[in-house]
Amino acid sequence: MSNPKHFLSLADIEASELRSILNEAHRIKSARKALPKGHLDADAPFKGETLALIFEKSSTRTRFSFDMAMRQLGGSSITATSSDMQIGRGETIEDTAKVLSRFVDGIMLRANKHDTLTTLAHNSDVPVINGLTDYNHPCQIMADLQTLEERGGNLEDMTLTWVGDGNNVAVSFINAAAKFGYKLRISCPDGYTVPGQIVEAARGRGAKIETITNPLNACENTDVVIADTFVSMGDTDAEQRLKDLMSHQANDALMNAAAKNAIFLHCLPAHRGEEVSASVIDGPQSAVFDEAENRLHAQKAVIRWCLKA
Repeated sequence: MSNPKHFLSLADIEASELRSILNEAHRIKSARKALPKGHLDADAPFKGETLALIFEKSSTRTRFSFDMAMRQLGGSSITATSSDMQIGRGETIEDTAKVLSRFVDGIMLRANKHDTLTTLAHNSDVPVINGLTDYNHPCQIMADLQTLEERGGNLEDMTLTWVGDGNNVAVSFINAAAKFGYKLRISCPDGYTVPGQIVEAARGRGAKIETITNPLNACENTDVVIADTFVSMGDTDAEQRLKDLMSHQANDALMNAAAKNAIFLHCLPAHRGEEVSASVIDGPQSAVFDEAENRLHAQKAVIRWCLKA
C-alpha cells in the first residue's frame, strides 16, 4: 500500500476529515441498534482483512473495542503484547513494521513512547492507528466527542473543562479543540500542567483555550467536566501525585459550579475517592459508560477511514 492513512494525532488530520469520521461513528452506532453484539455490520467491508493489535501497556477498553470492531466489520484481529513478540527481545521497530506490513492490513499500537508509534508508522506500508501513547490518545477523544453530540451537544457552542493532570488525554482534547471549535478550559496544579508549547501550537491553529489554576473557577458554567486518573501506568511516584493532585478532584463542588445539565466524562479506569468522587462518577450527570461504549463505534469509523471503506 502506498501512502497509507495513519491515525496518530488529531493535530495532523484535517478538521473536515475528523468531522467525517465522527459523522460515520454516529451512523455506525445507529445502524447497529437491536443487533446482537457479535452480528456483522450490514456491509461487512473488511472480510478477509486483518488488524494487528499490539500492546506495550495493558488494556481493557482498547483491546476489546478494537477486536470487536474488526469482527463487526467482517475482518479479524491478531493480538500480541510486546513480550509476545521479538521487539521484547530487541528487534527494531523498523524491522517489525516492515514484517507486519506483509502479514496484515493495518496495525493498532498501544505504546509507551510516542516515538515508537511514529517510527512504526514511518516504516509501515499499511495504516497505523494510535491506541495510546505518552503524548496523546486520539481514539479516546473521538469517542468522547461522539458521546457529547449524542447527548444533544453542539460542539462549537460548548465549553469543556479538564481538571487534574495535564496528561496525554488532555493533550488530545487540546489538539481537537482547533478541529471541532469547542472552548476548552484546563485546570492543573503546578507541576502537572500541559507543556506550554502544546497549548500555544493549538492556539496558533485557532483553538480557544484558557488555563485556569483554580478548578472551581474553571468549572463555572462549563458544559462538560473531564477527569482522568491521577496515577497512570508506569508512574512510580503515586503517593506524591495523589497529594499534589487532590486539590483538583472532580467532586460535587465542581459539578455544582458547572452548568445545570453539565456532563461528566472520564476515560476509565477510575479510582473513586482519588481523581473523582463516587457521587460524581456514579451520579446522573456521568456519561462514562456511554463514553466507553463509544470507543467501539468511533474506532470502527477510524478503521474505515484508514482502510478506505
